Amino acid sequence: MSETLTPEKKTNGAATDEVKPQIVKVKKIKGNDYDEADYEQMLKLYERTFSVIKENEVVTGKIVSVSGDDVLIDIGSKSDGRVSVNEFSDQSEIVVGNDIEVFLEKIEDKEGQLVLSKKKADSIKMWDRIVDSWKNGSIVKGRCVRRIKGGFVVDLSGLSAFLPGSQIDTKPIRDYDEYIGKVMEFKVIKVNNLNENIIISHKVIIEEGMAGAREELLKTIQKGMTLKATVKAITDFGVFVDLGGLDGLIHITDLSWGRITHPTDVVKLDQEIEVYVLEFDPEKQRVYLGLKQLQAHPWDSVKDKYKIGDKVSGKVVSLTDYGAFIEIEKGIEGLIHISEMSWTQHVTNPTQIVNMGQVVEAQILTIDSENRKLSLGIKQLTPNPWQSLLERFPVGTKHKGKICNITGFGVFVELEEGVDGLVHISDLSWTKKIFDINEHYKVGDEIEVVILGVDVANQRISLGRKQLFENPWETLSDTYKVGTEAEAKIIKAIDKGLIVELPNEVDSFIPASQLAANNIRNFAELFKAGDTLKAKVIDVDKNNKKIVLSVIDYLKDKDQNEIDAYIEKFKIPKKFQAKDIADKTKTYEAEQIDFKIEDIIGEEGQEAAAPVIIDPTAPAVTEVPAEEPKA
Repeated sequence: MSETLTPEKKTNGAATDEVKPQIVKVKKIKGNDYDEADYEQMLKLYERTFSVIKENEVVTGKIVSVSGDDVLIDIGSKSDGRVSVNEFSDQSEIVVGNDIEVFLEKIEDKEGQLVLSKKKADSIKMWDRIVDSWKNGSIVKGRCVRRIKGGFVVDLSGLSAFLPGSQIDTKPIRDYDEYIGKVMEFKVIKVNNLNENIIISHKVIIEEGMAGAREELLKTIQKGMTLKATVKAITDFGVFVDLGGLDGLIHITDLSWGRITHPTDVVKLDQEIEVYVLEFDPEKQRVYLGLKQLQAHPWDSVKDKYKIGDKVSGKVVSLTDYGAFIEIEKGIEGLIHISEMSWTQHVTNPTQIVNMGQVVEAQILTIDSENRKLSLGIKQLTPNPWQSLLERFPVGTKHKGKICNITGFGVFVELEEGVDGLVHISDLSWTKKIFDINEHYKVGDEIEVVILGVDVANQRISLGRKQLFENPWETLSDTYKVGTEAEAKIIKAIDKGLIVELPNEVDSFIPASQLAANNIRNFAELFKAGDTLKAKVIDVDKNNKKIVLSVIDYLKDKDQNEIDAYIEKFKIPKKFQAKDIADKTKTYEAEQIDFKIEDIIGEEGQEAAAPVIIDPTAPAVTEVPAEEPKA
């Protein structure tokens, strides 16, 4: 008769334990003399063949067979589990009889099958490795899977980690796509167990490898040394280079002796170059470098290469209000002043002759090696047309021309293409005192002028407009004798009195003291331009072309009604009597006023002294106002 063993199972939620088999019956087996004590001992030995297994844990199993895409694994349970071949990252592990770790997801699914996962077991083991690596600083390997904002997703044997863009390399990354699919070494710099986030760095490994070289360089680097470097970044203001664990800056001005528009004109990324140490700050560990300092300065050989009078060519590299700089070779520039650009044209801006980037020819005028300056000229390459101007424009001849420019001191008239002359404001009219030339002349007007003088040395032509007419002052002194009474129109009120116009368009002057018996402080507000008044001539000077009038002297012989009418018309603040006028008539003589109309106008900032007419046969050079440009 046989003895029966019945295993029973207990199910407690998700986890199920195999329970020891229980003895149902114990009987003598025919032909055998087993007793109950022997049976108990045998049962204990049998129980040891069962493993206690739990769900959601990593267990060790044995590969028992391979069926198609499935690998059968025995973990000591009542049935074998299946794992897909695709879950094996290393296919060489799939060998019947090999022990392998898997993750027990379920002891029984709906179909009563054991559910195992090789991939999850690998992830759990990898997480433990990542944590250990984070703690001890060991290196892990991973493959860059894809780009995301700010960096890469890296596969660490089934776990996803984040590689920030700033932690890829010590130098800026120019092509991120080249890292896709690349297997690299990393160090774990941050782990979040709660969110299972992993942040890794490849840059840390590079920096650790360079740490020794950096420390050695910091100990030995000195000003004046020559070092090897690799260009790692280029900006608008300069170049950053790697000296071997230490970064340095080459400013754009220290890249070349010549003028450059951008550092890429001289160096390229990843280029290996030699640099010169200009400055080193050990506290901030900053190195300032130079590239041009390893080359001889071009000015050192200028005297051997160039002489005054040589013809050179170069590119326009800079334009200013006063001229153009051209580069005749790297590091050697010369200035072409606007006065050296044309013999005849009135150049006010260099763009009238040259443009940025244009290649021009010029002649060397001066060489200043000490200050490293070259003066160049363009006009010297062509004959000076001013040498023949005296033949074409003799002094005293009349010519027509167009006004090409108007200034505060006169008008420039173009006599022929590239040749213009100045009509000074004092040579526009014999009798009119012009305050604003633009009220009488416009650019483009054609006018007739007289040649007053030609200054070949300074390339100036003096012109006259009033000289087209006879000097009226020969007869005006007879027309307006002292004591002549006349009606005058107010032109302008100035600090010292009124500018008025007499018949025949003769401008005259009434001093402030000759407008009323009492002093008037605000006479400029009372006497408006265009108003008329009567006055008497008290001074005539045909040499200085001036006529002085007095209202007081005019009123001294008039009755009180005319005096009152004058006071009422101009709102004189204080009424005065005939007797007051009698006392005031001597004021002008007592003041001993000695002035010219030009002096008064000049104080208003409207007129400067007229240039002296040049005698073409005289060697002297004429003085011209400082603000007057060359014609």
